[in-house]
Amino acid sequence: MTEKVARRGFLVGGAVLLATGCTSNQPAAQPSAQSAAPAPAAGGNDQPGTKVVIGFSAPAADHGWIAAIAKNAEAAAKQYPDVEFKPVEPTNDINAQISAVESLIAAKVNALVLLPNDGQQLNQIALQATGAGIPVINLDRVFPDKLAYRTWIGGDNYGMGVAAGHYIGKKLKDKGVINPVIVEIQGIATLPLTQDRSKGFADALKTYGFSVTAKQDAQFTVETGNKVAANLLQAHKKIDAMWNHDDDQGVGVLAAIKEAGRNEFFMVGGAGSANAMREIQSGNSVLEATVTYSPTMASSAVKLARLIAQGKGMSDLVENQVPQSITLASETITKENVQKYLPLGFES
Repeated sequence: MTEKVARRGFLVGGAVLLATGCTSNQPAAQPSAQSAAPAPAAGGNDQPGTKVVIGFSAPAADHGWIAAIAKNAEAAAKQYPDVEFKPVEPTNDINAQISAVESLIAAKVNALVLLPNDGQQLNQIALQATGAGIPVINLDRVFPDKLAYRTWIGGDNYGMGVAAGHYIGKKLKDKGVINPVIVEIQGIATLPLTQDRSKGFADALKTYGFSVTAKQDAQFTVETGNKVAANLLQAHKKIDAMWNHDDDQGVGVLAAIKEAGRNEFFMVGGAGSANAMREIQSGNSVLEATVTYSPTMASSAVKLARLIAQGKGMSDLVENQVPQSITLASETITKENVQKYLPLGFES
């Protein structure tokens, strides 16, 4: 999402803030679930079956959420003796990802788990894979052509916005705030997932008679999150509520808020990082909640790829085949339930 060299560190109030979304070599604490998928259940579909090779391609891990995606996918594959996991070099370059996927097609993998840098631009190579008889499990960023994938699994971007909007709208309404100043910090504005999040947020706020006062995108990076938050804080001397789409860029957002000494508003994050959860747990931060978009979806994507490649369905469903689309729910994490979600957090 950004060049790796830009992720090393930057100055905030005279101190160096580690600016990796995920690449810090010394995270504060490693949650147990970041690199381990849930243990397989005994019996049924988890019993060893036909040996399958699962290819995997995703963007470079310059972002905590993406790093967790790769770790979860690998951990899930390791649970099965009948799975050979074949990842290719992660990259943020579209052409490089296309070439990497072409190598997996040439290797004739049995299934391909693919999180594209951009669904539109990778659509053709996904069609090429399916045309070669390789089922594509489209992870997160969806391909526009449904013929490009066998199954899509991802989070509910619209639902994230709805969850954030309801938390903010209800709290402001309960406080009796009229005409609140609500600011929104997006990820990458041009991505459909970001647009879905913003639409869900606006739709939910509308039910309370509220709307977004100002919004700006922060590119999913800590540095840009810091700059955008600083600009919004300077432009609005009083803010009632803030929604930041992404907890990774939220590291920079929170740094800007603390640097400005602002605490007259409350904030909701997005994705469910362990950093954000600890901030919520502390009870002394403007960050009161975050809405989930869990990278555990990568573990599920690998499990689905195995089932599809082996010609199996999902054992808890009546149907004989894996569904064509699976959307994960977006849940709201607050101080009241944060302990339950901490094991699923990822380090920013």
